[in-house]
Amino acid sequence: MAAPSADPRKVSVVIPVYNEEANLPALLPRLLPVMEGLGRPWEVVFVDDGSRDRSLEILKAEAALHPGVKVVELVRNAGQHMAIMAAFTATDGEYVITLDADLQNPPEEIPRLVAEMDGGHDVVGTIRAKRKDTFFRKAASRLVNRTTAAITGMKLNDYGCMLRGYHRDVVDVMNASEEVSTFIPALAQQYARRPVEIEVAHEERKAGESKYSLYKLIRLNFDLMTGFSVVPLQLFTLLGFLTALWGVGFGVFLLARRLVVGAEVEGVFTLFALAFVVMGILMAGIGIVGEYVGRIYQQVRGRPRFLIRKVHGS
Repeated sequence: MAAPSADPRKVSVVIPVYNEEANLPALLPRLLPVMEGLGRPWEVVFVDDGSRDRSLEILKAEAALHPGVKVVELVRNAGQHMAIMAAFTATDGEYVITLDADLQNPPEEIPRLVAEMDGGHDVVGTIRAKRKDTFFRKAASRLVNRTTAAITGMKLNDYGCMLRGYHRDVVDVMNASEEVSTFIPALAQQYARRPVEIEVAHEERKAGESKYSLYKLIRLNFDLMTGFSVVPLQLFTLLGFLTALWGVGFGVFLLARRLVVGAEVEGVFTLFALAFVVMGILMAGIGIVGEYVGRIYQQVRGRPRFLIRKVHGS
């Protein structure tokens, strides 16, 4: 446990919840002793992201029993990152820590993040040591980490771990950004002055299933690429120029061959294959451009990023 500081800063823990009724009864008995052991003011803010099970009922009952627990009830499902943004608006701690409800990130690691922020770091990232996920999840996570790092230039080793600490200044700037679709760890990294990463323990999921399907992981990667870099557009522009130059060169070669050899039908299937390659590149490029245009379209409509029905508890 972290030793009480001479000037203790209040700690707010934000936990997004979506259909986690099987994990919630085990979460608070582990989390609350950790918070009380910090020796400073604290609060725990759950945000129910439109759960369809008994998660909200369990959370409201806990908020009624514990004065340091709040529950932000959203009108509908907004997604993990928008749900966290909604919970940020209900916090008042100088240190804000995000934590998943599935207990894969042990609450006992929170004092280590607080100690790093006491040391002057405004963003504390984490790296999951000895991950307990499936091979597919670990392979997909490695792919996302490497792709995102190469495209965005951000030096984050583990984008998928949501056990992270943010100073109030960083949280306020993220809330002011008002992005319709974003990725909180990468967004915070852009505003951080003294970020740091530490290794934390990782456990197997106690119950239930991960809410991130293959499709959602792909969508998450697109959010990272299009939300924090224009490199995909630049790459396809360069690829387009190279393909055009290669096409011109190949056309000159075919013309010279016709003049030397004469008319022939060989190579028709090669031309078809090349045409399909070029069409595939064009379609992929249009898709990337569409991602950026779609983000602009969502942003300019000005619709609320999330809708809070009610805040339960203190």
